[in-house]
Amino acid sequence: MWNVSEPLISNVSDTARWMATYRAAESARSDALFRDPHAERFADGRGRAIAAVTPRLARNGWSWIARTKLIDDLVIESVKNGCDRVLSLAAGFDTRPYRLDLPAEMEWIEADLPEIINEKQLVLAGETTRCRLSRVAVDLADAPSRHAFLADATRGARDTLVITEGLLLYLDAQQVSALSYDLHRNEIGGWITDLVAPVVIRQMMRQMPILDNAPMKFAPADGVAFFERQGWTVSHIRSILKEAGRQKRLPTVLRPIAFLPDPNPRRLAHVPWSGVVRFER
Repeated sequence: MWNVSEPLISNVSDTARWMATYRAAESARSDALFRDPHAERFADGRGRAIAAVTPRLARNGWSWIARTKLIDDLVIESVKNGCDRVLSLAAGFDTRPYRLDLPAEMEWIEADLPEIINEKQLVLAGETTRCRLSRVAVDLADAPSRHAFLADATRGARDTLVITEGLLLYLDAQQVSALSYDLHRNEIGGWITDLVAPVVIRQMMRQMPILDNAPMKFAPADGVAFFERQGWTVSHIRSILKEAGRQKRLPTVLRPIAFLPDPNPRRLAHVPWSGVVRFER
């Protein structure tokens, strides 16, 4: 339970409640793009308070709702194409194993800090998953712990998919590079992540001083080329803004922008772009 005398965001983990607020709001719509019946329980007062001070053009959460929908669709497509194990890194309060149409025999492994894992276990106790779910408490920023987790979590899988939704934003380039290398050497078949241009990061940090305790850092000016240099190939790339436009979630003032051509995803230094990417080895 959030104490109002505490900072709205004291660390990166608090942003998980922020995201849960938007999933809860979307789930309450009659035309919801997805249904997350558990999101409201995770949002609590802190998540709603963070959402209330979000910049006006982002306050309805259109970008995060579109991001969720895009990743949902890529996960389902990956499973249809043979993925038999999903690793959700820094899973936060995501509940995809409970709400997506997944094969009962598929394995889903969530990794996050102990306090997140413990709260999630408590809140979702007694709820039924769609697949085989396990959770691992691990500090992914600690290289030895990450190496041990990935080696164990990928053992015996035929085709492993990794999700890093909302994680890379809060890492620096060196940390992202180390994670990318570790995923590649563990023969991850696919990797779904979100990617944001530098202009967007600068704008968010300027307009939301509450993020000072959880600064957004990773926004490579060379976009997907950052990962291609490490052996990854882009198999899917989708603009979050265009998806929000297609799904009728964009604020009115932004709708004309959705008709503009997408920028070169390898040259993002001066363009306000964000997207969801699926990489393959």
